[in-house]
Formats: sequence, C-alpha cells, structure tokens
Amino acid sequence: MKQLKICIIGGGASGIMAGLIARQYDAQVTILERNPRIGKKLLVTGNGRCNYTNILAGKDDYNHPDFVIPALDVFSPKQTVAFFEKLGIYPKIESEGKTFPLSEQASSFLDVALYELDRLGVEVITDSYVQSILKTKTGFNIYLKDDSKYEADKVIITTGGKAMPRSGSEGSGYVLAETLGHSVTSVFPALTKLKLESPYLKQLDGVKFSGTVELLLDDIAIQKESGDILFTKYGISGPAILQLSRKANELCLNGKQPFIKVIIINDLDVQAIRSRMDASLEKPIDFSLVGLINKRLISAILKEAGVIKQNAKLDSLTKAEIEKIIQFLFDWRFEVKGSMGFDDAQVTAGGVNVQEIDPHTMESKLIFGLYFAGEVVDIDAKCGGYNLQWAWSSGYLAGISAAKRG
Repeated sequence: MKQLKICIIGGGASGIMAGLIARQYDAQVTILERNPRIGKKLLVTGNGRCNYTNILAGKDDYNHPDFVIPALDVFSPKQTVAFFEKLGIYPKIESEGKTFPLSEQASSFLDVALYELDRLGVEVITDSYVQSILKTKTGFNIYLKDDSKYEADKVIITTGGKAMPRSGSEGSGYVLAETLGHSVTSVFPALTKLKLESPYLKQLDGVKFSGTVELLLDDIAIQKESGDILFTKYGISGPAILQLSRKANELCLNGKQPFIKVIIINDLDVQAIRSRMDASLEKPIDFSLVGLINKRLISAILKEAGVIKQNAKLDSLTKAEIEKIIQFLFDWRFEVKGSMGFDDAQVTAGGVNVQEIDPHTMESKLIFGLYFAGEVVDIDAKCGGYNLQWAWSSGYLAGISAAKRG
C-alpha cells in the first residue's frame, strides 16, 4: 500500500508533536519550517527553562473549554510528561502544577526533538517559507516563496500565531487558512505587559514587589491575581499582570475602559496599618512608610493622596488625609491604555475559528485532509504551561488523525 504523505507547515511545538506521532503511524512526514532551525519559540519559553506543561491543566483553563476536551483526553498532561520522559526529559514539578525539565534548559527539548525526528525519519526542511496551499483532487500542492513545490495527501498547519514575531510567528498561517476558505477571529496579544495612564510611571520604573492586582470594569472586579508586580516606564508587568492581560486587552479593543487596581500590601489589614500610623505621628510623613513598602513607591503614593509637604510630621495631617494614604496602599487604580503588542506577548488570542474545525480530529470541516494544531487555532490559556500543553495535545491529535487513511 502506498505510504501516506503528510506535510506539516511550521516546526514549533505542535508541528514537532504532529510530525513525531504521524511518523509513528507510518506516514511519510515532511516538516516545512521558515526559520533556519525548528523549535525557535521553545527556546525562550519559561524564561529559557521551558515550562512545558501544567499537570493541573483542564478544559476550564482555556477560552473554548468544550473544544479542547478531546485533545486533552487523548493526550493529557500526565501523558505528556510520560511521553517526554521516555525521550529523556525528566520532569521538575513546581508550584501550581508548573512543570519544567530537570535540566532547567529549554534547549533540552530541542535536543531530544531533533534526535527523535531524525531517528524516526521525519524530513525537516528549514528556510522554507510556505506562500500558498492549493487543494487538488488527490491532495494538496504547497508552494514556497522560492518557487519550489511540495505535494502531499494531507496538510497540517501549525504555524503559530503572531506573538513573538522574532521567533517566526507573524500570522502567515491565518492567511493560508483564509485562502483555503476558513475564517479567522480577531487576533490580539495575550500574556503581555500592559500600558497604563499615570504621571508616576517614570519614577516607578523598575519597582518590583509581591502584591495583588484586580482588573476592574465599571468599578466591578472581573479578575484577581497575586504574585510579582513590576512597574515600568510604560505601565506594569509581572506574572500577576500577564494573567489578566488577555481580558484587559480584549476590553480595550472592544472600546471598554478597564482599570488595574493594585493592592500593595497583602500581609496586613487596614487596621494594622492604621495602628502603625497612629504610633508614628512624630515621624515625617514619608518616613512613616519606610519599612512597610518599597521606598520608591512612597513619594508617588503621597502625591496621589494629595500630600504636598512630604517631609512634614505625620501629625500635621488630618485623620481623613491619613486615611487617604492608607487607602492607596490597598486600592491604587490605574487606567489601562492597551498592551505592548505582539513583540512582548507570549501568546496570541484569537485565530482560526474553532467552529470550522472538528475537535475530535483537528481536521477542517471545510476541506478534507486539512488539519490545524497549536496557536494558529483560536485557543489560548493563562500563563503556566497551559498553552504548551495545548500545542502538544492538539499536535498529537492532528498527527494521529492525519495518519489514518480515509
């Protein structure tokens, strides 16, 4: 029987997984990668440590929960860990289910992936920019920018989204999908830094602390996250901010005006701070906050509270003025003006419409033999290994489905 020819467009996480699995099912597999090497984005995930899954990942961690169920069922986080352990990646599981290679090197993944692809006989062709895909009566013709052409019985598009364009993800997969009749939902940066409107950003640039942030719309909290927070000259960053950046950006793009509420102090309540201030009435106002919060926050908070003479003694303020200072320690609000864009985003929100993809196979509902996997699909999740798990699971499902005949 003639060997099935599968062409995978894009050599990222989902493309690598699809290639490995399809080859295991005896298909002839070719991966076309536009970069000089595959897995470029993998090298920078988890700050170079590669947070390759989250053992707690489930359907409710994704924007389309029902759609991801079949992929997560067929290749779960537990199966992902076992799969890579067989290839030599021993897991190191940290807080909240985040899972890294014990080597703490993202390059370990690329090393084992390249070895396994070569061992199985998967053809990897780099510096291959796919310009168009044409459906034929028997399969597909894939045309490259250098005028070369490949033929395949089936095609899997795993080109990624638009986040981190320096890694080669610049949205080309969306164009390919659209020319083949698919629709693409609005795409925007997710897991990214946020721009704020504030006169204090320049003086706060570089201030980092552990606190809590809430995303507010019309004074109602719609998301709350805790963790490291970093002020920058353009706005705010840190793991807690990344987690709520998707929703914040979506609101801005839809013409809404969200705010970020920063809670600087987590470990003490208002009464404890009030008692501290009452015991510091002989101290200068600014000095009364030393040892409580980062020194560089003090001047900005006092200005926000309307305190002009910051070196005056605390007892020169009225009780209402002191209460206002305390308020900003627990509720300091900033207007969100958008995000830093795809260059700084870890993930793309939006993509190929999931209504046009069979979630049980990842095959197009419009074109027989066409499959999608990974970030090119309108699936995204919070930070912490969830998005890479989707890449592995969807790549696995697409690979095994495409390798089946019929």
